[in-house]
Amino acid sequence: MTRQYISAGSPWENAGGYSRAVVDGQDVFVSGTVGYDRATGRFPESADAQAEVAIDIIAWALGEAGATLDDCVRVRVYIPDRGDVPAVTAVVARRLGGARAANTTVCCALPVVEAKVEIEVTARRRS
Repeated sequence: MTRQYISAGSPWENAGGYSRAVVDGQDVFVSGTVGYDRATGRFPESADAQAEVAIDIIAWALGEAGATLDDCVRVRVYIPDRGDVPAVTAVVARRLGGARAANTTVCCALPVVEAKVEIEVTARRRS
């Protein structure tokens, strides 16, 4: 099977030479995704609002790959400010909780200063 590369056209994809997602067989690997709102050209103020935007982008990429958020088997969440963990976790639970995926949350610096959360997922298409 040929790999499929999915791009959202973000400035970071172009600068970093990577794809938003890669489909390899039944597996879908979605790159770390920040909550940059391309419609407004900026990041929302709060970490939970950024998490919502990031998950919207992830859902779009999964849809392009023929998968959904419920197909996620692994979620990784990176949060610079430990104080934002409860708010981001609530968004992740609400949006991705149906998948009951394995989850790792890490508190660490992110390359983009304005980013308050970065989320990556791995999914397995069921069809």
